Amino acid sequence: IKLLPDDTKLSEVVVIGYGSQKRSEITSAITKVDSADFRQSGSRNALDLLIGKVAGLQITRTGGTNPNSGVGVQLRGVTTLAGAASPLIIIDGIPGGNLDLLQQDDIESFSVLKDGSAAAIYGTRATAGVIIVTTKKGRRGPSRFDYNAFMRTETLVKRPDFMTASQYRERLASGQVQGTDYGSDEDYFRNLINKDNLSHNHNFAVSGGGETSFYRASVNFRDVQGFARENSRKEYGLRLSLTQTGFQNRLTAQFNVAANFNNANLLGGGGWETVLTRNPTESYYNPDGTFKFTRNITNEIARLEQERRRRQQQTSSVDGKVDFQIIDGLKASVFGAHQRNWNLDSEYRDKASQNSVENAEAPGGGYAGRGTSLSQNFNLEPTLEYNTVIGEKHKITGVAGYFYRYEVNEGFSANNRGYVNDVFEDNNLGSVPVALNRIAIGSNKNDNTLIAGFARISYAFGDRFFAQASIRREGSTRFGLNNKWATFPAASGGWNISGEDFMKNVKFVNNLKLRLGYGETGNTGADHASLVTLGGGGIYLFPTGEYLQTYGPNKNPNPDLRWERKKETNLGIDFTVLNNKLTGSIDLYNRVVHDLIDNYTSPQPPFVSSTITTNVGTISAKGIEISLGYTAIKNKDFSWNIDFVGSTTRNKLDRYSNDEYKRDLRTFGGIGGFGALGDAIRTYEGRNLGEFWGKRFAGFTPDGKWTFYNRNGEVVSNANINTSAFRDQTDLAVIGNAIPKYYLSLTNSFAYKGFDLRVFLRSKLDYDILNTPAISYGNKNGVTNLNLLNSAFGKYDQIKDTYMYSDYYVERGSFMKVDEVTIGYTFKTGSKAIKNLRAYVTGQNLATITGYTGNDPDFISDTGLGPGIDSRSPYPATRQFLFGVNASF
Repeated sequence: IKLLPDDTKLSEVVVIGYGSQKRSEITSAITKVDSADFRQSGSRNALDLLIGKVAGLQITRTGGTNPNSGVGVQLRGVTTLAGAASPLIIIDGIPGGNLDLLQQDDIESFSVLKDGSAAAIYGTRATAGVIIVTTKKGRRGPSRFDYNAFMRTETLVKRPDFMTASQYRERLASGQVQGTDYGSDEDYFRNLINKDNLSHNHNFAVSGGGETSFYRASVNFRDVQGFARENSRKEYGLRLSLTQTGFQNRLTAQFNVAANFNNANLLGGGGWETVLTRNPTESYYNPDGTFKFTRNITNEIARLEQERRRRQQQTSSVDGKVDFQIIDGLKASVFGAHQRNWNLDSEYRDKASQNSVENAEAPGGGYAGRGTSLSQNFNLEPTLEYNTVIGEKHKITGVAGYFYRYEVNEGFSANNRGYVNDVFEDNNLGSVPVALNRIAIGSNKNDNTLIAGFARISYAFGDRFFAQASIRREGSTRFGLNNKWATFPAASGGWNISGEDFMKNVKFVNNLKLRLGYGETGNTGADHASLVTLGGGGIYLFPTGEYLQTYGPNKNPNPDLRWERKKETNLGIDFTVLNNKLTGSIDLYNRVVHDLIDNYTSPQPPFVSSTITTNVGTISAKGIEISLGYTAIKNKDFSWNIDFVGSTTRNKLDRYSNDEYKRDLRTFGGIGGFGALGDAIRTYEGRNLGEFWGKRFAGFTPDGKWTFYNRNGEVVSNANINTSAFRDQTDLAVIGNAIPKYYLSLTNSFAYKGFDLRVFLRSKLDYDILNTPAISYGNKNGVTNLNLLNSAFGKYDQIKDTYMYSDYYVERGSFMKVDEVTIGYTFKTGSKAIKNLRAYVTGQNLATITGYTGNDPDFISDTGLGPGIDSRSPYPATRQFLFGVNASF
């Protein structure tokens, strides 16, 4: 993060929950990221702008640059087994804000509330932290026009090293592989690539205003072309902000409207594994030019041409806030908001498509499907805020309010099969008679209500001591009759040590502040998990001769189900030293989440179902976060700033059972592929999350069979390995951990006259990845007529046994990446009409240094409960190049 000079930074205003504070008065762990520090990612997901910018915030793009994929987000580790695992997003005061409404050029700043004392004012859903997004607003002054645009193209970094057609023929001739030479040399992997992947983005904004009213309006068009064929997204967005003052500035009314309309092509983006593992000499076409279909192997080229899968999305948000200064220091506010998100998914498969031709129910008939979903939420929030200063040194700020939120989600879907022509696609589902019993219809609806009262008081004694306390009392319809309400308190304090007399002679210290905070937050888990629900049973013949559908309870009620509760302590220090050249902060935290919500086995009777949702477990996390900024050089023409962000954390499942409900372990991280190898990660009570439990490789027998160490250190065959779930019996052991121990990033920013250069490096260190592509395609034993990795004939050539999960395939995942390099130039226009004109070029994902032999480790999940599992069919890692322009008039 760009660290400002001491006097500027300390007076900087930072958005916190239900208000703002000067940075010098903040007593919690809060990081602010301004628009000047965003990554120039070109991504449609706003959170991509924060990658590597906030200590403790992990953002992983497991879908790579796929324009229709999201990101995995986690703050300070895992906090739940079943509830919301990502931070609460708040956009201009709206909790649960939709990221699709955000565009980079409309965002003013992010404030990340990391610890419990900062997030507790939001109570529920704040267990995983809070990210507050503030969009740009209008300001008084003459009209200003801003135009920002960029174009982006992508190139392939590295493709998986499978045999080419010529290599396959050579090994076929030598007897190393078993199969057939079909005579083709076509590279179908490249046929899945969109060679014209030029994306572009345009944002035009106008802002200004007079003494009593001001505005900002923007329109945005974004055309994001994926690196894969039939994989794109076009968006049209608009945002309007109006502010009106009156009654001698005692009344302020602000209104915001945002909308996004997008059309996504969801058909492409997959199929990489299929084209890589198919016999590389086999054509996808018959001799007559028609597509060749082989049962159980999808013809991916045909699928892209004979199927359609699209989504239309309309997202909107309307909010308004009215502030009235009742008396000096006392302000009343009312905030209201409505968000709406509507999707229409449509799918059609031609009569001639492989899916239709090979369908047993209606061979040669087209398939059509359509589904809609609608999500809405309504928010109302009246507050009172009081500010006063007593005796010039005692500054007191208090806020109290009420919160109401109603959320409703509903959906409908239908599909049918057997269409005799492809004209109508999914626009005439009923043209195949319902009597043929090929149609499937489904619908759903659920809603929930959340209400809360909250209060916070802040106190500052001069510039020396600071204190803050908050409380939130919240009720939710999602919980049992006995636990619908919960209270979330928080307290924090700060001491400006540099303001004390004994620090006056310590000249190299410009500012030094100690912070200590404690806070409790909650997590709600799933909708209505505490309630009994009805489900359809079988259809039975009654004595009347009729077949009747039966219904009955399909879930056990739990009137005692309650909130997951996180208790977190944070100790931090903020400092500026060396004549304001070095600025930074260090935070140490300890968080414990109690009453984890999960499903447990329940006895029958008295329970109807064999499982019940209840509160039992405990998860903890401890960590350290460091943010540093150093001004290496600063003079009239040249400046050089260095920013460093680093963090480390360890998660542990402290407890998973109690006297009533017992569970030995949870498993995560499905390996998939050949061999039915199950889950790679086991989580036991008292153990760290993310642990790979597997067999310990001891070597191969002379005939290429696996051998492993048992729990006594003896070398035994695979058949003699005990894979019991009980730790005192199993021969499986901890063979790695998939959660990086260290996250590091380094930014060097240079400016010389009109030129600017930014080099952004990022690293994840000390963790492990399971190389699942090598498990499935590095083993040539018994493989016929399929393609394999070249390493099957090198590194893995000894294997003449079945597919296996062991530490033989667990590799170190540590890497360092040149994530972004931007070079820009700001022109001296000499024109009063042109306020600013800058052009820039950005390269992303330029180089990765790693010892891992699988796919790009940066795109392998390191968040959640099942991290570290490489994909056998990942979206290709690409290098991106952007050219952009920023202009103001």
